[in-house]
Amino acid sequence: MAETEEQNLEEEISGPTPLSRIEGNGITSGDIRKIMEAGYNTVEAIAYTPKRQLLTIKGISEAKADRILAEASKMVPMGFTTATEFHLRRSELISLTTGSKQLDTLLQGGIETGSITEVFGEFRTVKGINEKLPIDMGGGEGKCLYIDTEGTFRPVRLLAVAERYGLNGEEVLDNVAYARAYNADHQLSLLNQAASMMAESRFSLLVIDSATSLYRTDFAGRGELSARQTHLAKFLRLLQRLADEFGIAVLITNQVVAQVDGSAGMFNPDPKKPIGGNILAHASTTRLSFKKGRGEQRICKIYDSPCLPESEAIFAINKDGIGDPIIEEK
Repeated sequence: MAETEEQNLEEEISGPTPLSRIEGNGITSGDIRKIMEAGYNTVEAIAYTPKRQLLTIKGISEAKADRILAEASKMVPMGFTTATEFHLRRSELISLTTGSKQLDTLLQGGIETGSITEVFGEFRTVKGINEKLPIDMGGGEGKCLYIDTEGTFRPVRLLAVAERYGLNGEEVLDNVAYARAYNADHQLSLLNQAASMMAESRFSLLVIDSATSLYRTDFAGRGELSARQTHLAKFLRLLQRLADEFGIAVLITNQVVAQVDGSAGMFNPDPKKPIGGNILAHASTTRLSFKKGRGEQRICKIYDSPCLPESEAIFAINKDGIGDPIIEEK
């Protein structure tokens, strides 16, 4: 019993800090309730939030906001640290396996937690990964949140993955929280719901499929480009906050668009580029380009990464999830 209590204490310490911890010193339970209703569920969420955002919460004055931020800063390290300490923290990050040894090797372990991984590619190439990633294999030991913007989510794929790994199909489905997003505002609001759910239960993966499709339809023409990019930037910033706050892996799929300038084909071997512009490019920690290969084979290339070398790997999309291609004997 003592060992179990010690493990629970360790989990509490290593996980996000409950918002109730800042109650006192002029911060009431009513203040906590208002903050949570606004979408902030942990002390980390408060610490990462600009003061002006707190001032938009009804009933939170400037003096109250200062007090809340001061209490949060006592519990969340926000200052400088040594590169040695940061390197140690990085070495403790968990990676979620993709199901393919070659793809995991390319990614140096799999999909990294605490950051945003973007995958994009030709039609029907990206669709294989987002629905077939193992939910709690490879060390995640948590649930999955799936936001579907295109109506392409199919639970039967998860059942095939469960059978492959010897897992109970019903339990796998129960560990996936699914939501369909119908417009860009709804997509953003679902992240606030996700934050509330993550504060109550352990999740290891958040999938957005796709992150940009609703923006292409909700914001039309150059006249709305600025509004679109501002809204997208807010969405991506909240995504990164959730990755930092809860240590989850965030996987977003993106679409590609053909470059319209005539010189694109001359100077660019692949004239198709991911949409979202610099805002999405800077928000994504790791960007992966997918291309269709022979049969069920797909080619994954490191498009942009702060630490992964530019390289590529071949994997396969099978009925029971992502795997390695079968090498035919000659």
